[in-house]
Amino acid sequence: MNQYEVDHLATVRAGAPESMVLLKADGSFPLAAPGRIALYGAGARRTIKGGTGSGDVNSRHVVTLEEGLENAGFTITTKPWLDAYDGVAEENHKTFVADLKAQAKAAGQPAIYFGMGAVEPAPAFDLPLDGDGEAAVYVVARDSGEGNDRHPDAGDVKLTDSEVRDITALAAKFEKFLLVLNVGGVVDLSPVKDVKNILLLSQLGAAIGDAFADVLLGKSYPSGKLSTTWAAWEDYSTEGDFGDPDDTHYREGVYVGYRYFDSVGTAPIFPFGFGLGYTTFTIGAPVVSAVGSEITVKTTVTNTGTRPGKEVVQVYVSVPAGDLDQPYQALAAFAKTGELAAGAAEEVAATFDLTDVASFDAAKSATVLEAGNYVVRVGASSRNTVPAAVVELPETAIVRQLHNALGDPGFTDFKPAAPVAVEVPADLPRLTVAAADLRREDIHAPVDLTDALDFVKDLSDDDLSYIVLGDYSDDAEKQSIIGQASQALVGAAGQTTTRFEGLPSLIMPDGPAGLRLSPQVGVDADGPFALGEALGGLFAELMDDESTAALGGAAAAPRTPERTYEQYATAIPIGTAIAQSWNPELAAAYGDLVGAEMDHFGAHLWLAPAFNLHRTILCGRNFEYMSEDPLLAGRMAAGITRGVQAHPGRAVTVKHFAFNNQETNRLNSNSHVSQRAARDLYLRSFEIVVREAQPHALMTSYNLINGVHTSESADLLETILREEWGFEGLVMTDWVVDSMARTDLKNPRATASATIKAGNELFMPGCEADRQDILAALRGEGTAAVTLTRAELEKQAARVVRMAHLLGDVAPAPEV
Repeated sequence: MNQYEVDHLATVRAGAPESMVLLKADGSFPLAAPGRIALYGAGARRTIKGGTGSGDVNSRHVVTLEEGLENAGFTITTKPWLDAYDGVAEENHKTFVADLKAQAKAAGQPAIYFGMGAVEPAPAFDLPLDGDGEAAVYVVARDSGEGNDRHPDAGDVKLTDSEVRDITALAAKFEKFLLVLNVGGVVDLSPVKDVKNILLLSQLGAAIGDAFADVLLGKSYPSGKLSTTWAAWEDYSTEGDFGDPDDTHYREGVYVGYRYFDSVGTAPIFPFGFGLGYTTFTIGAPVVSAVGSEITVKTTVTNTGTRPGKEVVQVYVSVPAGDLDQPYQALAAFAKTGELAAGAAEEVAATFDLTDVASFDAAKSATVLEAGNYVVRVGASSRNTVPAAVVELPETAIVRQLHNALGDPGFTDFKPAAPVAVEVPADLPRLTVAAADLRREDIHAPVDLTDALDFVKDLSDDDLSYIVLGDYSDDAEKQSIIGQASQALVGAAGQTTTRFEGLPSLIMPDGPAGLRLSPQVGVDADGPFALGEALGGLFAELMDDESTAALGGAAAAPRTPERTYEQYATAIPIGTAIAQSWNPELAAAYGDLVGAEMDHFGAHLWLAPAFNLHRTILCGRNFEYMSEDPLLAGRMAAGITRGVQAHPGRAVTVKHFAFNNQETNRLNSNSHVSQRAARDLYLRSFEIVVREAQPHALMTSYNLINGVHTSESADLLETILREEWGFEGLVMTDWVVDSMARTDLKNPRATASATIKAGNELFMPGCEADRQDILAALRGEGTAAVTLTRAELEKQAARVVRMAHLLGDVAPAPEV
């Protein structure tokens, strides 16, 4: 094992407990010492480090929970149960794969597309619970991935009868029993919510088993908080729809997650921001002050228990309803303490700008703060906040005068008929903010492209067309949907063109749980190539003739390497787990880890972080995303961005911009979203990371927004992203693979010419058909009435050139 692997696994192991959320506790844990333990459940031996798809990471080894406990000195008394469960799981998997292939054939689709990200339901079983020991642990596991969504069924969102039966029996049998959730998204815990000890372990990367053992023994402690609301399935909002292959209507408007639960008065099982520890805390009386529009909340957090721990102070604001209805409260700031020993205290300050809780008023095409009383609330979760102060705004203030953009969704957003009232105690301290202190700049000046335009102005149309596409072969259309398209770094998702002397090619490995690369590489006279299966796991099992053709044609002839080398990367926690830490500095540490591995392998653009919102718990890609709240998601993504981009020549590609909240028919699904919901929620997280950390690249999503592909929306890319927010980086598409195109659907796939015209300067991964589409549009012969001017193409090519020099002119990494 390389030294970077050793060091980075240690970083992940040390940070992982900050992402674990202790949901229930009766003081039985941690255990005093390793001993005999009864270990059950799918995730005990088949531990899931992270979800499936293009963001999966090829780490050298993943420490399972079984292995981690044994490494820590435990004796596991349930080996026969685990062996028997293996047999059940293997038979269940065979049936699952066979069913997927049959369904794909019936649907007329390649199995590898049909089955990408498909959730394998947990099996039914009846195995004797014969183990003994000081304690018992049952590990529920759920997997999901890119390409398919989850379902509110037993074995997925809901527990199976087998799981409920065994969890209930073990809780009654053992004095010390811990239910562990090795999941990437919400599971309805209604049938077992009375279990006394529940730990949301999440999916924490390659060191997950060792990190769990550390927490079980009290060598470290859980200090995470939920980044999304956990409720009974039946209690989630049904105002909007989900999963239609053609059109999805976000009718719930801004009432997503805790904004919905708090506003309609429905109690979740575990609220947003909730999490216990091995100790207890008190949050002292807060003191709120204002300087201009900046509001600071100071309070003292005291550890009132007997063990060390960390607490998160959460600040919410109840915005007054006026012309615009408002959720009961919204997260405005948060701050995590350092480690507090038993009896220790720390003064914590959490600061926010009042302009950051402004709402978009479509009638004014502006973000506004309406006159009234803004109640500042402080607590340790969204359901235990208490009023701390009132900020008075005597008159309505325009924060930014923006644009009428993104179109009409075709409906009026939901608002509660009888919302929970916001009480304003008369004795609260009152602060006043003047409307004049709230005005902000409306637009930003464009980035200076003078040098880059000088580079492209004398190039031919042919040359320009290559610059705005990914690097591809003239004599083959081998495109990959899972990241195998780079010639310079084997297993990376792609790179920019290599055709021009003096123009660096930017290499792009996928993410967001680390770098996705081929772990074993051979080199022969024709160059480097992946050894072994290019596709592993379910991908390999679903390969058939149709899938092989869809991925680029016949299988390649075997190659004999003259030498070999390794490219193992470190799997870090999934996005949701990182957000559960509520610690942007820890997120930055993970970014630094990835940046160091980019240095090692010579990568320029990491295709991460991903942080679309958890609009619904059914989105199959939620594990990659961070939160239902845009502030938390944006701040954590900004931390990751700072960590990566502290390495010269290394950068992030924040994704998927935007409204990528379902995987069902993701290339052709049309998201219908109001301008207010778009700006206040779904774009807000991206705005935060752009304004705070200026990522060097951004990836658009596959879906449409109100009838226009996001990659083809000048409103989204030129007006909002660049003009309003001041984004200075490169915009690329998600991988629009020609073989993935379907003509039997209501909405078409995105095209290269329309994408380039709209301000998305890099169409990935690119093929000759895409290049010809661009040239036809340049001649005025394009399809769908798209016409490109030479000036438009030069500008887009210049943006690619600018970023290629900014990142690619940094000294290359040493040869692996």
